[in-house]
Amino acid sequence: MTRLDGKIAFITGAARGQGRTHAVRLAQEGADIVAVDLCRQQANLDYTSGTPEDLEETVRLVEKEGRRIIARAADVRDQASLDVVVEEALREFGGIDILVSNAGISNQGSVVGLTDQQWEDILGTNLVGAWHSCRAVLPSMIERGAGGSVIFVSSTVGLRGAPGQAHYSASKHGMQGLMLSLANEVGQHNIRVNSVNPGAVNTEMAINESLLKMFLPDIENPTPADAADLFSNLTLLPIPWVEPEDVSNAVLWLASDEARFVTGAAIPVDGGQLARA
Repeated sequence: MTRLDGKIAFITGAARGQGRTHAVRLAQEGADIVAVDLCRQQANLDYTSGTPEDLEETVRLVEKEGRRIIARAADVRDQASLDVVVEEALREFGGIDILVSNAGISNQGSVVGLTDQQWEDILGTNLVGAWHSCRAVLPSMIERGAGGSVIFVSSTVGLRGAPGQAHYSASKHGMQGLMLSLANEVGQHNIRVNSVNPGAVNTEMAINESLLKMFLPDIENPTPADAADLFSNLTLLPIPWVEPEDVSNAVLWLASDEARFVTGAAIPVDGGQLARA
């Protein structure tokens, strides 16, 4: 018997990166998956976004684990598009037990140099998108009366500041407030609400040339190898960055009954970055 037998997990930003690994890891433990992703490129980002082909690969990997999956293109900034997918999931699966609010984007810029569009893009996807995901999933979860688990994929930057990332940090700090408030609201329904707060994760969103140049301004075209020692010095463990699977294991634990008495908690997965003196 696996840890999520009979459970249904709704995951945003699931075409690749962390979202894909969350989908696969939860499927390995018995969950059927509802996967959504924007599936188109966005302006003002320093990396490519997930594609329809990427989402198809997530489908293949989940089905390889013997689990069912509904995968749809949907924009977390658009409440109606999420509602449509939730309605389909309820018809197909009968309920949703787990929400993994994972969709997020980032870019860099000083506070005084940020444009209104940058601010709106980051806050709209990361924070408003998380709120929309909750509004889409929670009504049926509450009505069903079987409890549930809501997991926000946040960041260490949601628990501290970071130069060049005020908009991203603000979105993640807002997510922490949403998490704590929601935990207070839905605990009476046996719905647990927590966040996972990774440090730098080895995905294109976090480990890209633009971000590396912020840390290594004297190197013309910095590579991850150039930054490995620097990133290792930011943590307590001798590892430069978190792998997506490490975050997914924390998501799995929070989704499972092993964490049945854990709510309102922020779980760092950061190699000790936040604890470093």
